[in-house]
Amino acid sequence: MPIRQLHAVSVAVFLILSFSEFVQGQEYPNRIIRIATAEAGGGADFASRILAQALPASAGWQVIVENRAGAGVASEYVSKAAPDGYTLLLNGSTIWLGPLLQDGFRYDPVRDFAPVSVVSKAHNILVVHTSVAANTVKELIALAREKPGQLDYASANLGSTSHLSAELFKSMAGVNLRRIPYKGTGGALNAVIAGQVQVMFSSASSVGQHVKSGKLRGLAMTSEQPSELFPDLQSLAMTLPGYESSQIYGVFAPARIPVPVLGRLNQEIVRVLKITEVRERFQKAGIEAVGGTPEQFATAIKSDMTRMGKLIREGGLREEP
Repeated sequence: MPIRQLHAVSVAVFLILSFSEFVQGQEYPNRIIRIATAEAGGGADFASRILAQALPASAGWQVIVENRAGAGVASEYVSKAAPDGYTLLLNGSTIWLGPLLQDGFRYDPVRDFAPVSVVSKAHNILVVHTSVAANTVKELIALAREKPGQLDYASANLGSTSHLSAELFKSMAGVNLRRIPYKGTGGALNAVIAGQVQVMFSSASSVGQHVKSGKLRGLAMTSEQPSELFPDLQSLAMTLPGYESSQIYGVFAPARIPVPVLGRLNQEIVRVLKITEVRERFQKAGIEAVGGTPEQFATAIKSDMTRMGKLIREGGLREEP
């Protein structure tokens, strides 16, 4: 085939494919959208259900939530789904940090997914038992340096934000706190309230009521800036510049999703996250509604993988088989 003819055929194929994708974007969605997420009751499930209720009301879409037994299971399921926009994943930073911490994840967090939008951020609060002689972050650091290895911190499972927030604090503050692991946040939090463990980094939604009631002493938020949800608490970054550790929840689609469908999804999710009632539902749970472009989400993932990957390597946090 002559080169000129071959070029014409290539252009025609490109235009046909582009038009096909455009039509897909215009027609999408025309059936039920499924959001796969982790087990019921967690932060990912909470965000999924807000979207599943708000998108039908706002855009007229049919959306259902499918809970899977663990974030890794949900992620693997969506990574193998058809890239048509009808099977989505709502997950936290476990999706990209989990493979850095241990083997056994049967997906690639970068290759197998297309980030759609950040949905929310759940910031932690650094709390201590009321018997601890520290009323500020500086005083806690001084106490930990004075008694190296004598202060314990409670955390949930490996790679949880309660774990990584504390390890980042240890690294940046240059202190030695001993980790006491628990099966879940509830057990860890109860141990700190009972005075069995002195320190914990726990989500505002879990620990906020105990700080307000005086059962625990809140020292700082792990957000980069002070939070309007807890105006009396400074950010940890005021004492340790550059410190920031939050659980990011976002929506992912399988890789190779058509660009127009990805754009349509992003547009509607971001629009929903700007609705006052939706933002208030997140705020009441101590969570910040976010939104943003797919590119911004991808950049945040890359930055977090680089920063936390360095912490995991240098801190020897990876779980070896």
